Amino acid sequence: MKISRGGRGTDVAAIIPAAGAGTRMGGRTPKQFRRLTTSPLLVVTVGHFARHPAIGSIVVVVPPAYTDRVERLVRPLARRVPVTVVAGGRERQDSVRCGLETIPEATKIVVVHDAVRPFVSAALITAVIEAARREGAAICALPVKETVKRVVDGYVESTVDRSALRAVQTPQAFQAALLREAHDKARRDAFLGTDEAMLVERLGHPVRVLPGLEGNVKITTPGDLRKARNLRRYRW
Repeated sequence: MKISRGGRGTDVAAIIPAAGAGTRMGGRTPKQFRRLTTSPLLVVTVGHFARHPAIGSIVVVVPPAYTDRVERLVRPLARRVPVTVVAGGRERQDSVRCGLETIPEATKIVVVHDAVRPFVSAALITAVIEAARREGAAICALPVKETVKRVVDGYVESTVDRSALRAVQTPQAFQAALLREAHDKARRDAFLGTDEAMLVERLGHPVRVLPGLEGNVKITTPGDLRKARNLRRYRW
């Protein structure tokens, strides 16, 4: 179901995968529907994209049982930009593919962002979009600060050189045709990746890495949510 009051006439679509069960959070309510002060995490996250001037459409991919609920939640945001709510699949990759099947045909750039990263900035969204236009694929990431060990059967096998390691975040942005090709190949090969960039990498296409944001955290556990609520109160 599409909820909109007219579009912005741009060629950028955002896909917000939010179909996960969030088992590490515990409880019956999926984590994307937990409140970050007054609004659910999902609504806060979608709001960043609804307010961004480059975004022409948004697809929110949710558990099948939650489509009606999410349509109601995002209706105020749909006054800014067309928002489509669709049911997702079993895996995140399946849900993003559902989103790809729903974006407007005129879409040239697709931005994928985790529903439970509510502190993304407009500048970071802009940066990955612009890099994807130039180079086809762009992600954001942070240097790994901790010492990393390779462990086998409970014992250290080696210490990994962390100078080239990065902890990857979203948003990730891609030229739409490239992302479709990557998903099509993954489906043919029965390959399951951990993010969209991994699927594009399998095509042999270079992926530009941009600096991420320390505050662009992913809310996974109850402790993450408590910290995020404190940060939300401080920032807003």
